[in-house]
Amino acid sequence: MAENFTDWLRQRSEPVWTEVVTHPFTRALFDGVVPTGLMRSYLVQDYQFIDDFLALLGAALAKADRYSSRLAIAASITTVTSTENTYFQRAFDALGVPEAEREHPQLDQATVAFQELMRDTSSRGSYPEVLTVLTVAEWSYLEWAVRAPATLPENFVPAEWITLHSTPDFRAWVQWLRDELHRVGSELDERDQARCLRLFQQATRCELDFFNAHWR
Repeated sequence: MAENFTDWLRQRSEPVWTEVVTHPFTRALFDGVVPTGLMRSYLVQDYQFIDDFLALLGAALAKADRYSSRLAIAASITTVTSTENTYFQRAFDALGVPEAEREHPQLDQATVAFQELMRDTSSRGSYPEVLTVLTVAEWSYLEWAVRAPATLPENFVPAEWITLHSTPDFRAWVQWLRDELHRVGSELDERDQARCLRLFQQATRCELDFFNAHWR
């Protein structure tokens, strides 16, 4: 495959991909005008992905075909369990989210659907398939976050959520995911590439449904 495999996947996931990375929710984040109730519900639901996302990273770690790949994945696990988790707890404190709601909220259907996709891919997916779902989750967030203006909201809740997904380290991680998925995906036969494409499109739709669930 001459073109980058991840570009091939993204191009065949339009127009949903562009709807995700230009979603009105993200533009409201940039302006700091997401209503408190929607910001609160969005973060509470997003927090429910951490355990399944870690499991997905763990699956990638276990299924990777070389040591250098395992090292890169292991480093990302540290970020999720430290920097990102700390942000959530600070944001929940600021938004007055009680402990019970943080840990055991009523789940939106969009949240359940994405959890099911992560769990199924973790347990049954090949290494390229696991990378596909990880790439959608991380690349789509980078793509909307880098569209933010230079001046961010004064409120740390939206401002840090944007910067968490646009730091040099996060950009490097997304680039690694794309390079790694291209490395293993470009060598797949047409049937397995089609499986990755279906997963990419499904994960992209999950991202859009999740934004839509918290914007009205």
